[in-house]
Amino acid sequence: MDKRLEELRKEYKNIPIPENLDDVVHQALGEHTKRKNPVRRYKGIAGLIAAAAIFAFSVNVSPTFAKSLSDIPVVGSIVKVITFTEFNITEKDYDAKIKVPKVSNLEDKQLESSLNQKYLAENKALFNDFTKEMEKLKKAGGGHLAVDSSYEVKTDDERIFSIARYVVTTQASSATTIKYDTIDKKEHVLLTLPILFKSNDYINIISENIKDQMTEQMKKDPNKIYWISGVPGNEDLSPDELFNKISANQNFYINKDHKLVISFNEYEVAPGYMGTVEFVIPTKVIAKDLVGDDYIR
Repeated sequence: MDKRLEELRKEYKNIPIPENLDDVVHQALGEHTKRKNPVRRYKGIAGLIAAAAIFAFSVNVSPTFAKSLSDIPVVGSIVKVITFTEFNITEKDYDAKIKVPKVSNLEDKQLESSLNQKYLAENKALFNDFTKEMEKLKKAGGGHLAVDSSYEVKTDDERIFSIARYVVTTQASSATTIKYDTIDKKEHVLLTLPILFKSNDYINIISENIKDQMTEQMKKDPNKIYWISGVPGNEDLSPDELFNKISANQNFYINKDHKLVISFNEYEVAPGYMGTVEFVIPTKVIAKDLVGDDYIR
């Protein structure tokens, strides 16, 4: 493969640039020249279009080049995620920055549309809740309120796409929540924990491993505190406040190494200063309970 790509690169370099390339680029950019600061906004785009024009010319004039490209295996398509829209408010004591992600390039367009509708709906609801609370505070004499919402792609490879959406709300103190979606790009399925396992035994198995990890972390770092039984200082916590086990549909994602990562929101299993916390579950702990090794390895 490396030798073939090197040959392609040499052939590509030897292809003359078409004399009318400037005309191609200027024609492609023609509709933008009337806009403000066109050079600054489209300098990078011009370079891309020029490269695309050269590439297209190369394929057209060189059958060998085109044939060789068709022989190169294609890696799974990369999912594109952009900010579809934003809801913003910037006032004294009130600040909202809400970014709505939009997913594209999924083969299953129905799944893609469903995800995008969900992301738009949940962020509209977040913005509406913010504006209602802001008006209440104003009528009560004022206060401080802020919300920051955005997203991050955790994994995007030939099989798995995982995206995190986080919300940070600040009013006197701050609180962070995170939601994840993990997609099987091949089978077009939104994955859940129950889908990954043969039975509900995973709930206790993963929970015990997490408690072991919590205990080990606290031994190594006295600044870390988790709300589990048997820890000095947790005696006053009620059973409902102590972490016992994960829920059947606990927050999770599959990372780039195809390991299962269990996530907890701020204040869910630890004091607020610990922030959101997550635990990578060793595959050997759950291997016999998995339905297969397509996702977690």
